[in-house]
Amino acid sequence: MDESVNHEQKNQEQLDEEILFIVSQTFKALGDPTRIRILHLLSQSEHSVNDIAEQLSLLQSTVSHQLRFLKNLRLVKYRREGTTLFYSPDDNHVMNVLQQTIHHAQHH
Repeated sequence: MDESVNHEQKNQEQLDEEILFIVSQTFKALGDPTRIRILHLLSQSEHSVNDIAEQLSLLQSTVSHQLRFLKNLRLVKYRREGTTLFYSPDDNHVMNVLQQTIHHAQHH
């Protein structure tokens, strides 16, 4: 059997149901314009929910909902300072994909 075909089959076998679910959820996260705007803002610096809402002209409840979705996928993390939560990216791989895709779209 051709070695490249064997390697390809091995990679196919490694995509179990959990991996497929995580990958599809990650692309779902990146498929929403509001989440893209939030992730792009967070890629520049950490922000609180209020900062994000203000800078992106969104309702605080909308931002909180989207951050919860992104946090559950481990795409963002937070740190607490008093009663305020500051959010930042938690996965540089996904942030790199996002930045490359934005770059692609700007030069399309």
